[in-house]
Amino acid sequence: MSDRPPLLSLDEALARLLQGAAQRVIAEAETISTFDGLGRVLAAEVRSAIDVPGADNSSMDGYALRVADAAVGALLPVAQRIPAGLVGQPLAPQTAARIFTGAQVPPGADAVLMQEQAEAVPGAGLGAMRVRTAPLPGEWIRRRGEDVRAGDVVLAAGARLTPQALGLAASVGAAQLQVLRRPRVALLSTGDELVMPGQPLKPGAIYNSNRFMLRALLQACGCECTDFGIVPDRLQATRDALRGAAAGHDLILSTGGVSVGEEDHLKPAVQAEGHLDVWQVAIKPGKPLAFGAVRSAGGPEALFVGLPGNPVSSFVTFLLCVAPLLRALQGADPAPPAGVPMRADFDWPRADKRREFLRVRLNAEGGLSLFPNQSSAVLTSVVWADGLVDNPPGHAFRRGDTVRFLPLPELIAR
Repeated sequence: MSDRPPLLSLDEALARLLQGAAQRVIAEAETISTFDGLGRVLAAEVRSAIDVPGADNSSMDGYALRVADAAVGALLPVAQRIPAGLVGQPLAPQTAARIFTGAQVPPGADAVLMQEQAEAVPGAGLGAMRVRTAPLPGEWIRRRGEDVRAGDVVLAAGARLTPQALGLAASVGAAQLQVLRRPRVALLSTGDELVMPGQPLKPGAIYNSNRFMLRALLQACGCECTDFGIVPDRLQATRDALRGAAAGHDLILSTGGVSVGEEDHLKPAVQAEGHLDVWQVAIKPGKPLAFGAVRSAGGPEALFVGLPGNPVSSFVTFLLCVAPLLRALQGADPAPPAGVPMRADFDWPRADKRREFLRVRLNAEGGLSLFPNQSSAVLTSVVWADGLVDNPPGHAFRRGDTVRFLPLPELIAR
């Protein structure tokens, strides 16, 4: 009788991961310049103290005028010139104001006529303008507060700050932001076969690609990553590394070494220094996954996640499991992306009993092309791909069928 644990569904595994994170949500906040907010998670909402725009203003270069005065062919003297940043005088009847994009509309004006619909007529002073197209009331005027009203919450606590969010924060005058501190993650690499690029590649050795990939993924997810390097394949060395990694870190992340081989010391080391569950998750690639915690002297436990060693498996399980865990630690929404219905421009006749994540790429015809080699060791597939097809267990499909597409940027950082 097999003592292997039953396969967990991805949803079950993710629920257990998030349950473990729920008691360890980062609460420490810090104040930073809005300039430095990219990728950070808000600890407090951003509420506007002002209307945006702060006054009615022109969305075009043209002429501010009264609709009642602007019949086609009407000739109106230009009484004033209002560039952005200056406030004009009240507009007298039967006159126009030369106005530029972003400038406040003068009192009395009820429309802006874009300059392409007017004819500039030289003359004394600022000259005059002739109406070519009659404007509609309110045309080309951005109303005060049409974007944001004073008192509005423009960014909610828990939101990850994107470039556009930073622009919005700045638009309401937020020079500083309250953000959660970054998750602190310790990265371990295990295996005597691993060497660093630039070192001689001896027979049986491989370059440590996962170390570079996972470090970069952690940085893309807004983490502070401490790289503990390559841990020797010895039990005591592994225990020592785990003990050091637990201090001051929210999560320890490793790749490989959690099976039952004689040289796989990570599993007994984590069990000795904390507790560990090793799961078989019903996904392809990426079946083996370990989750637990490691005790820290004088501090809280650090969560532990052990990813499979094959590089594509490590990449996919990071996106599906670790990235949501990191979002949960920051109090952000860990829910996976909804996915996009897309046309498959390939056949998939031999479905696996596990839920599959196929490396695909958008093509010029508006469909998805499949990378020809879906092996979990082929790292070129995830460089070539711009997304994954989330294919249900046992589901075969034909060219032209609709599949669920997960863009890689939405999986990496949301």
